[in-house]
Amino acid sequence: MASSTSGDVMPTGGRIFSSFPDVLFLPEFVFGGLVWILVASTRVEPANPLGWVMFVSVFCFVGTTLWFFIFLCGGNQGSFWPALDTGYHFVAIVFYLSASVALAYTTVAAGLLLKQFTSDLLLKNYRLDIAAVVMSYLATLLYFIHAIFSARRWKRS
Repeated sequence: MASSTSGDVMPTGGRIFSSFPDVLFLPEFVFGGLVWILVASTRVEPANPLGWVMFVSVFCFVGTTLWFFIFLCGGNQGSFWPALDTGYHFVAIVFYLSASVALAYTTVAAGLLLKQFTSDLLLKNYRLDIAAVVMSYLATLLYFIHAIFSARRWKRS
């Protein structure tokens, strides 16, 4: 676990794989990447809400990747990093929660359309959208847990 002394609050290098909440970087990659892949593999219709979902999943995937490498390389040792870590994860929560709600709404609408017009392609897209909704809410939960524990670490520093 990360030490609670003020000079060594943020883990670096391989210690991020054994410190909480930083170990959550890996599941955030997995579930965020799955949202990106699942939404991209369907027909993006309607474009507006699903475009937002794609933006959020790509933004958070790239942001978490950069954040992960900053932590891995040890560039997170300034006194402002705990606050930045908390801020980034709270922004990710707001983004992912809004994207999850939009994705769930369009999936419900697709399910209603599927009742009227049965087609193999619509059914495949509907199932992929359901999986994307589940992964999106799991990613939101992971970012929420990470943000809460990052805020506790920030308060401790």
